[in-house]
Amino acid sequence: MSVEVTKLSNGLTVATETMPHLESACLGIWVKAGARDEAPQEHGIAHLLEHMAFKGTSRRSARQIAEEIEDVGGEMNAATSVETTSYYARVLKNDVPLALDILTDILIDSRFDEQELEREQQVILQEIGAAEDTPDDIVFDHFQEAAFREQMIGRPILGTRQTVKSFSPDDLRGYLAKHYSPDKMIVSAAGAVSHRAIVDQIEAAFGGTTAASPLPLQSLPRQAASYTGGEFRQERDLMDAQMVLGFEGRAYYARDFYASQVLSLILGGGMSSRLFQEIRERRGLCYAIYAFHWSFSDSGIFGIHAATGEEELAELAPVIADELTRAAAGISEPEVNRARAQMRASLMMSQESPAARAAQIARQMLFNGSTISNETLIQRLEAITAPRLADLAERLFVGTVPTLAAIGPVSRLPSRDVLAERLAGTSSSVEARVATSH
Repeated sequence: MSVEVTKLSNGLTVATETMPHLESACLGIWVKAGARDEAPQEHGIAHLLEHMAFKGTSRRSARQIAEEIEDVGGEMNAATSVETTSYYARVLKNDVPLALDILTDILIDSRFDEQELEREQQVILQEIGAAEDTPDDIVFDHFQEAAFREQMIGRPILGTRQTVKSFSPDDLRGYLAKHYSPDKMIVSAAGAVSHRAIVDQIEAAFGGTTAASPLPLQSLPRQAASYTGGEFRQERDLMDAQMVLGFEGRAYYARDFYASQVLSLILGGGMSSRLFQEIRERRGLCYAIYAFHWSFSDSGIFGIHAATGEEELAELAPVIADELTRAAAGISEPEVNRARAQMRASLMMSQESPAARAAQIARQMLFNGSTISNETLIQRLEAITAPRLADLAERLFVGTVPTLAAIGPVSRLPSRDVLAERLAGTSSSVEARVATSH
């Protein structure tokens, strides 16, 4: 299997991978425009636009869109992230042309009907309410806001009640015209697909480069991200506390991108990880803990999420800080090998899913400009050594500005400044604290 790539004259790229043994396919249109591309008064419009794409075109009503794809047993959905928006479908191989026709139709010719808009605004208001009632979800929104203070990249994707209710059909058309340009769009497909057939159909729909083209010819640049670090805490009468401690991570393009992914697995990627074993298993300080690394085009976030009781919170956060500092003192070869095995298995498993593969191809094309072979990815993993990971941990954690967000009974949680002091300690002082606690 190999990826075929065709770039149309207007800049739009089609990338496909044929999997001859499959009877189904996943295909979609990924746009390099998301929540961070909104102006301050547009907060939440990228997500609303994604919802409205399914609410009717000149050729199809909202119900017809749903019925046409489900009449053939397919499914269609969309998603908005900080930097991308995707519209995709899963169908059997004979129905790929239908799915592609619907996808192009909703992007080129959505009507943005007033009544449909009002209904969808109410749906998103309910989403906002549900998020606020889910502490283990909303804590991540507050965490990102604190990490990137007063920047579009730090704002919640859903928007606010005030902004979502304020948008008109013309606002949606304006955002679409500013950001959905062909050079920022990837048509990606994997499974039982024909590259030539998809290119021909996409060129017929999107190929124009004149002023009458259905897409804008150039999109607006986005504001550069600047990690600030910060703190958010909200005292709420809950059974447990949700806490996220984090640091500036690495961008997609950075040399340390893959090393950061490996380090997150070593620290908190499973039951064998350092944080799980030390904090949950040995000390019993929380019922859930894991590490994560989010990358953006020009920055990133390395974080640890933990859920615990009120009594344990005072000890939990300092112990996490100690474990991060200990990682800077050394990583073992068995830990590196285990994390590599996890990433290799995840990579291989994703090759067996057309949905996962189509999304992977789209992300690589959007952020790297080309696809990356499995061989290259594995070579990059093999090049990551234990000393390099320890050096990365020191640069990420020791003496840096952390971000802290917590919701629930959090009065006993130490402040960000206290944790920063803990992180500034030498590895020997950390080992002494750990030895004493044992």
